[in-house]
Amino acid sequence: MTQTDIEIKNKLDEGMDFKISRFKEKIKKTKPHKHDDYFELIYLSEGEGFHWIESEKFIVSAPEFYFLKPGQLHCWQFTSIPKGFLMMFRASAFSEIKEPDIIGLYKQLFRLIRLKAPLNCVADTFLAEVYREFNDSSEYSAHIIHGLLRALFAKLLLLADATKDTNVMPANLYNRFIDLVAKESLNLRRIKDFADILNTAPQNINAACQKYSGKCASDHLSAHMILEAKRLILHTENSINEIAFQLSFNDASHFVKFFKRIEGTTPAHFREKYFV
Repeated sequence: MTQTDIEIKNKLDEGMDFKISRFKEKIKKTKPHKHDDYFELIYLSEGEGFHWIESEKFIVSAPEFYFLKPGQLHCWQFTSIPKGFLMMFRASAFSEIKEPDIIGLYKQLFRLIRLKAPLNCVADTFLAEVYREFNDSSEYSAHIIHGLLRALFAKLLLLADATKDTNVMPANLYNRFIDLVAKESLNLRRIKDFADILNTAPQNINAACQKYSGKCASDHLSAHMILEAKRLILHTENSINEIAFQLSFNDASHFVKFFKRIEGTTPAHFREKYFV
């Protein structure tokens, strides 16, 4: 992402120090932007695509959390409809005198950037209740919201600690392969090429992928190629021929066949589905 003409967004109205909303269930063309002086906790229960935070590119893999600090540059490029919650708050939302515990929790939590959530994650329940209380606004809503957030922040920190504990060597190879696919899939097309960079054998990558995802390495590579294709189809004005060239297909017809085999529709029809 380039940082020229970066838009500064402020979604917290003057006088507000907390807000929660449902994530917009829409695919739109987005530009890199920063937020003003507030933190963002983003929970995606559904969705696929890409998320850039500063210069780091993440493959969206719901359910998951993202934690954005004030002033961080980011940009979404979704390739399917996202669902979840977006929570924003300023430091002034919590009293330094009365709530030092919750302040300590969120400061620890926002050292993270991303956190993968289990399928039975409690976040849906917690955030749905926070969302209800925020919109109903009763006499005790602020107390209820802060209590729920205190519990949610603690639960997420426990999840982060548990994730570290399970990060054993075979999973490291799987994660390193997935990260490399995200960065180099447009340049590398063979599993052997990835294995050479990771200083291992293709069989080891396949074994790690099968163990931790139930898919072979080539399935992950194809899936990422489809994600990149969708990103270019939905977030650029490039023609299908130009996109095929960008994805290193020698012939646009091969790209169309590849896309249709996996998605069941042509790239052109996929674009028309969202942008008529």
